[in-house]
Amino acid sequence: MKNAQSTLAKLIEVAIRRFEMIEPGDRILVAVSGGKDSTSLVHDLSIKREWWPFSFELRALHIEADFSGCGTNPELPSLLAAWGVDYVDLGVPIYGRLKTGRAMNCYWCSTQRRTELIRYAMAEGFNKIALGHHLDDIIETLLMNMLYKGELSGMKPVVKYDKYPVSVIRPLALCEERQIIDYVTELGFGSGASTCSFGLESKRREVRARIAELTGGSGALKRNIFESMDHVNLTGLGKLVEK
Repeated sequence: MKNAQSTLAKLIEVAIRRFEMIEPGDRILVAVSGGKDSTSLVHDLSIKREWWPFSFELRALHIEADFSGCGTNPELPSLLAAWGVDYVDLGVPIYGRLKTGRAMNCYWCSTQRRTELIRYAMAEGFNKIALGHHLDDIIETLLMNMLYKGELSGMKPVVKYDKYPVSVIRPLALCEERQIIDYVTELGFGSGASTCSFGLESKRREVRARIAELTGGSGALKRNIFESMDHVNLTGLGKLVEK
């Protein structure tokens, strides 16, 4: 196994085992955009499925939105077929569902996509939804919530819903974006997904630049930010004003 592939495969394996993401008999729905993250994820899981200690099922679902700049990689269906992964393309009127006077934004789009993923998973009997969020996505979300919402919250590697018989898993949680780029470059399948025009000026880009300044691109420092979410010292974190 080549270097970039073995690195990413090991990090995904560590995340799956550490956070107990996959259990015997799981039916896992992988959300795919055609971009590098979700494509790398479904490729690695298709390989792990062959040797993992117990069996689990995979299916890839792409949600096709009703606005430009949100297409998928035209090579994705053939790639998934070669990897032995079932593929479904589901059209959803995300823009069409906006109420009069409302503008399209990333939050609305992601909420609609997540809703459709859960609906499809429940209807088809899938109990896990795998998303392609990586380490950089997770720490960016953590800092965005701190800076712009005034709360300490973020993306968990595993999310179990109370209202639905479906859990969300993020097997790329320990993988840096640069490692995913190396992975797709080494294996020869790149991203064919278009850039979303609604996300070009997002706060996420600002936070990404701030994290780069803070860490100097150090993977170790990024991992420390990630690990801080699981090591909260409450001694000095009470309410600012004691009653």
